[in-house]
Amino acid sequence: MKNNQQERIHFLGMAGVGVSAVARIMQAQGRTISGTDAKDLPVMSEFAARGAVTYIGYRAENLDDLDAKGLLPNVIVASSIAQDGNPEYEAARRRGLRLLHRSQALAEAMSGHRVIAVAGTHGKTTTSSMTATALRAAELDPTFAIGANLVDLGVNAHVGSTDLFVAEADESDGSLLNYTPTIVVLTNVEPDHLDHYGTPEAVYQVFKDFTAKIVPDGTLIYCTDDPGASSTAAWAREHRSDLNVIGYGFDAAADIRLSDAKAVNTGQEFTLTTGETSHQVRLQMPGQHNALNAAAALAVLSVLDANLEAGSQGLAGFGGAARRFQFHGEVQGIRVFDDYAHHPTEVRAVLQAARSIAGAAAVRVLFQPHLFSRTQEFAAEFAAALELADEAIILPIYPAREDPIPGVTAELIAHKIGSGAPVLTAEAAVAQLAQQAQPGDVLLTVGAGDVTYCADHLVTALEDHHSHGDGR
Repeated sequence: MKNNQQERIHFLGMAGVGVSAVARIMQAQGRTISGTDAKDLPVMSEFAARGAVTYIGYRAENLDDLDAKGLLPNVIVASSIAQDGNPEYEAARRRGLRLLHRSQALAEAMSGHRVIAVAGTHGKTTTSSMTATALRAAELDPTFAIGANLVDLGVNAHVGSTDLFVAEADESDGSLLNYTPTIVVLTNVEPDHLDHYGTPEAVYQVFKDFTAKIVPDGTLIYCTDDPGASSTAAWAREHRSDLNVIGYGFDAAADIRLSDAKAVNTGQEFTLTTGETSHQVRLQMPGQHNALNAAAALAVLSVLDANLEAGSQGLAGFGGAARRFQFHGEVQGIRVFDDYAHHPTEVRAVLQAARSIAGAAAVRVLFQPHLFSRTQEFAAEFAAALELADEAIILPIYPAREDPIPGVTAELIAHKIGSGAPVLTAEAAVAQLAQQAQPGDVLLTVGAGDVTYCADHLVTALEDHHSHGDGR
């Protein structure tokens, strides 16, 4: 790209969590930005308040309007769902404007930084959020672009004062290969996004290809407890002898080892050992997967010779990332959480975390499958994970970008759950959970679709139910 002050960048899908992160960073770096989204979400007003021209609804005429204002962009940055066929994108193509995918724009924003890229099938958002939080606590203020708002900061992107840049590296469409990282954190590797890759082998290969992109003398930090990540690390040791390869995990052979993990209230604590030094780490978030995510973040600090004790203290106050076991409310001792989990491994981890804080009370889950293809591929695995709950209710499939597949419905999962599970509308599911929940229960809304809105509806339904129960 050109000098920042000369650049005019127009974002399509501007309100989306991925695109908005890039837009925030580029605006803070001094570029003139504008953007369009189909929905009038609050983030659009935030950009407008900082001087950006924004539009609601995609139209070729939006570019004409920018041209009339003397703001015709040099570059168009588009999300995956705002490209071919989008009228504004096609108008930009006809004008010969430079077209970039969100990940390509993010790669350009990374220029001049030491990039810490968090990759893996699961845990990228929480791990990158924890990494940014721990670095800030250790006074190594990084730039970051994350796939959800940090609850403590209320933003998904920030321009820091150091040359460090923390970012998620998304494998869903192979766009992680646009980055050239200094440090890669690899949380886990297993088959997903088979609608894009076709075979599990292709999924494993993209992570090897990404490891090959690490700069000379860079570092791969991987989870020793995960077979897929360990396999990628073995490949790296064979093919990239210039890399520093560091393992973290509960495995006794890990370079950075977790031990003595135990639940504390609604969170947990564990011991982290690096070499001859041990640190006590306390988290507000439950679940072994979150302990591993925290260890990965602190492993980054170890590689950078940063203050691990300060980083650990930062994580003790970490409030989480939006939609990652996010607390929504408590009514009569019934707690409601929402989580983005949309793969069987993620659903299992979330339910295990819920069980760790529920004690003798029940864990009840409202689950929305995401994508017809993923439901078809993993129906049995989803059912097995959901059997960890005392009660499961399934919503119809959230299609996102996909057309229906004949015969693939939410019933594929529901019918495989041994204790049985109804498939209900969101309204009926919320009503049923609110009626059946007892004090002490943990209620979860789980999935990558609009099930997230059910969490607040569930809190309201619980309040109404118990108010009426008190005779009001």
